[in-house]
Amino acid sequence: MKRNIAGLLLTSLLFVYPAMASADAAEGDVIITLGENLTEQEKQQVLNEMNAPENAQMITVSNAEEHKYLGDVIPKARIGTKAISSSMITIGAKGSGLDVETNNITWVTEEMYTNALITAGVKDAKIYITAPFPVSGTAALTGLMKAYEVSSDKVIPDEVKKVANEEMVQTAKLADSIGNNDKAVALMAKIKEEIAKNPPKTDADLRALIERIAKDLGITLTEEEMNSLISLFNKMKNLDIDWNQVNDQLSKAKEKLSTFLQSEEGKTFIQNIIDILKEIWNAIKAALASEKQQNQ
Repeated sequence: MKRNIAGLLLTSLLFVYPAMASADAAEGDVIITLGENLTEQEKQQVLNEMNAPENAQMITVSNAEEHKYLGDVIPKARIGTKAISSSMITIGAKGSGLDVETNNITWVTEEMYTNALITAGVKDAKIYITAPFPVSGTAALTGLMKAYEVSSDKVIPDEVKKVANEEMVQTAKLADSIGNNDKAVALMAKIKEEIAKNPPKTDADLRALIERIAKDLGITLTEEEMNSLISLFNKMKNLDIDWNQVNDQLSKAKEKLSTFLQSEEGKTFIQNIIDILKEIWNAIKAALASEKQQNQ
């Protein structure tokens, strides 16, 4: 599933100069993010669970950072006053894609993290997210993006971090609304995939795109949900997001992100569509045959 004074100084420098600390990052390097409000016992529990290597870089994620990136999209009461969820990111080989595993995370699914991380530009890593007891998991995405900055030569702009967090929250809310995590994740992934291939020029085009994909997945969106999605994807379109990379990472993650389509429910859904198309085709053939007989 899955400190001496010099060490403290290094950790402090990582907070201020993440890009500088990234130059030596290589395949197999490990960065660990720990929620600031973990007790010492809980920290050790999490590190033991992760089988954390001794040479792993350690980063702390604060509740203030959670509020910074989530405060506009989720009630403060849901964010809470403590940062607990933690994560381990292991740098993968180039082109390996993202592999996300969670434990004790109750609200955000592995696929939701994957989708949001792709938006933020995170790629080619094995990621493990956990907590010493069940938590929503909202702190983990902030920590993962922070860790990725340490491991890469790129600082993720705050605007992109906020959009990635908003995507994660909107997906979770939509999953609650429709009662299906996989459908919610598939909707977000497919919309991004289409935007990457052929960006809609107007809000009307974007609305039509979302409506079409939602209909294909058997999802009925409320007007509020539709407007929220239009707003979110407009924000994405206006940011400096590498859509070629997004499309590439989505392709690599497609097997994971299309869990719904591989499930019994998904197969039944697809079979229903096939059956409907067969009925339509049979009706057309019958109508053509009837017309032919009348003309004879």
